[in-house]
Amino acid sequence: MKIFDSHCHLDDSCYKNDFDEVIKNANKNNVVRFMTVGTDKYSSSKAVKLAEKTDGCFAALGVHPHFAKDCSESIIEYFKELAKNEKVKAIGEIGLDFNRMFSPKEDQEKWFVKQLEAAKELNLPVIFHERDSKRRFYEILKANFKTSLKDGQKGVVHCFSGDKYELEKYLKMGLYIGITGIVTIKQRGAKLRELIHFIPENRILIETDAPYLTPAPQKNKTRRNEPAFVKSVLLKIAEVKKEDPEKLSEIIWENTCRLFEIDKIGA
Repeated sequence: MKIFDSHCHLDDSCYKNDFDEVIKNANKNNVVRFMTVGTDKYSSSKAVKLAEKTDGCFAALGVHPHFAKDCSESIIEYFKELAKNEKVKAIGEIGLDFNRMFSPKEDQEKWFVKQLEAAKELNLPVIFHERDSKRRFYEILKANFKTSLKDGQKGVVHCFSGDKYELEKYLKMGLYIGITGIVTIKQRGAKLRELIHFIPENRILIETDAPYLTPAPQKNKTRRNEPAFVKSVLLKIAEVKKEDPEKLSEIIWENTCRLFEIDKIGA
């Protein structure tokens, strides 16, 4: 079994003292690839450095909607230069978050579109963040994210937490769906477990969003999530779908490598 944690934040300071052990623990649990995802200029730069020194690790560059107010044209240009590194495989995480409103809507929407344009220019897939945007996220995608074969833009809705209507819209656009440890939580994950049945197998990705969203049963022992725990997400999805975890892991591995255009052979 080979597992790819398609979304984590290994640059987080909580891993500073035991980073190597975190990677070793992941490997012991069959997690041999990681996408470490930037949220601003600094974390994106750090993500690339971590990817360079860590086997099986790749990087995504982006300004999270929380930090959109601090984004600028110079940061976008910096990302374009950084993207020349062969370990950079995506733009993200980018999108809209109208829940906590750490950045004004105008700034979030402006820099969301700017980063979508950069992703198209760089021919990189996009890792999307959406929370409580009241369909505005979809409106911007529909207007600015080209999913035709000619344009060939690809992406994944990270930590999907929407309803069936939103799921169907994303799937129709050709997007992949990222499933986190929420699916393992008894009450909070009930709706998500129902929607799992409507996601084609060739569109599912699994992720930790580490160090956040620790799945069950690990959340009963530690607050800090880590890539090793993504195996619990895989096992829960297999349980819900009544499928063999080994077979499902192969499908999800291929999905992730296809999206990020990474050779599926090897660790």
